[in-house]
Amino acid sequence: MKPAAFEYHRPASAADAVELLATLGDDAKLLGGGQSLIPVLALRLAVFEHLIDIGRVDELVGIERSDGTVRIGAGTTERAVEQSAEVAEAVPLLARATPYIGHVQIRNRGTVGGSLAHADPAAEYPAVALALDAGFEALSPRGARTIAARDFFTGLWSTALEPDELLTGVTFPVWGGRCGFAVEEIARRHGDFAIAGAVVAVQLDADDRVERCGIGLIGMGSTPERASDSEEGVLGSLVTEIDPAEVGRVAVADLDAIPADLHGSASYRQQVGATMVQRAWRRSVSEALDG
Repeated sequence: MKPAAFEYHRPASAADAVELLATLGDDAKLLGGGQSLIPVLALRLAVFEHLIDIGRVDELVGIERSDGTVRIGAGTTERAVEQSAEVAEAVPLLARATPYIGHVQIRNRGTVGGSLAHADPAAEYPAVALALDAGFEALSPRGARTIAARDFFTGLWSTALEPDELLTGVTFPVWGGRCGFAVEEIARRHGDFAIAGAVVAVQLDADDRVERCGIGLIGMGSTPERASDSEEGVLGSLVTEIDPAEVGRVAVADLDAIPADLHGSASYRQQVGATMVQRAWRRSVSEALDG
């Protein structure tokens, strides 16, 4: 099938894109890398009268490190993140999650902002953003604001962005000290969305106690999920006395919207999700202890 007819717009700047959004209203849709939107349009699962192509707005592209953070422009491709030595050093969890996204051809076109704004609970970047307490930069005719990751994802494929807001960038804190990071997921085939998965970041103090922890869950709810109970349960504890299996069990124990489909029941996903957390916890702790 082919998309329904639409009017194509190509703004020269983020401000122009926001102005178009405000003027055209609900009949308009932003187009970045198009890896999620184009298939939806081609199958006519959605129809828009106007497409606003922000794929060539240079100010939305780039990776910059400063003041203990790394800012990534929303239009930066996933492949650029994957190849960035800066990201690999400063935000290892993001770098390690990126190769799990589709195939290299998809990462060549797909963008950081597109993945996050699409808010698929089975995607890797939303889980990383939650685990690391990322900040989302949004621009509208009213000005710019920053949305905390914990407030950004509001439902299935929905976010806290207003209809006239454009995601311009995302900022990740740089963790220091004795840290470890790991990504674990299971999928039917390489490049498929994960059936279940987890991303873990852990920081230890000089006495091997958990000083900081972030656990994001992949494919475990109607929204991207963070395992806050597990995080709180390990803080301040001697890492060698923590049972990884218990960390995994607590992480998925109270989830109430685990999906069930032809790839697996909710109970299967819960069991697999716990195992993914357990594995990622072991790997991240091992790295932190060696640091």
